[in-house]
Amino acid sequence: MADIILVRHGQANTHAQDEASYDQLSELGRQQAQWLGLHLRDTGARFDHVVTGTLSRQVETAREMGYAPERTDPRLNELTYFDLAQAVEMQFGLPAPNSAAEFAHYMPQVVAYWAEDQLSGIPESFGSFEARVTHLLEELASRGGTSLVVTSGGVIGMALRHVLGLGTAAMADVMLHTMNSSVHHLRFIHGRLMLAGFNATPHLDQPERREARTFI
Repeated sequence: MADIILVRHGQANTHAQDEASYDQLSELGRQQAQWLGLHLRDTGARFDHVVTGTLSRQVETAREMGYAPERTDPRLNELTYFDLAQAVEMQFGLPAPNSAAEFAHYMPQVVAYWAEDQLSGIPESFGSFEARVTHLLEELASRGGTSLVVTSGGVIGMALRHVLGLGTAAMADVMLHTMNSSVHHLRFIHGRLMLAGFNATPHLDQPERREARTFI
């Protein structure tokens, strides 16, 4: 048996206009990670492996939680949202949204164009993204034990697509609703990966912390 605990990074730079400037935790993001780390220690969580992507916001989330990654793996890196958005605007005339409500309709459209291989000039195809995420999950499952994996919302969405057989629209919905510093539990048992927990934020359940729940 193996357990894979996926954690989305804490809130990043919400005012970013490109991948590089987005890749840093906000002060709230650091606080979210610290609270999560305290919760895990208070509840006796133990991990045999700690892995993150190579992105700064992923590595720093693990460190703020109090866990030093034993390794970083680029297969846990996020999809390149700004590259996809630019391609969608240039090729289909769909501009980036200006509000959360617009983004909720926009993101599934972007994912659909990407999944249908309708975007050119992007750094990674949908198929490549899917392959790297699923291959890593299979490796972690084969190692056994409990793995803490700090990654991003798109990777978590793809992981659930793999485990639950989600279509691309449902996967996009998962990505939209994956909260910063949220916890997702996959269990490898009887030869298959099962979903054991989704989008948990027990470290933010106190009334005074509810405003600290963020999606972007």
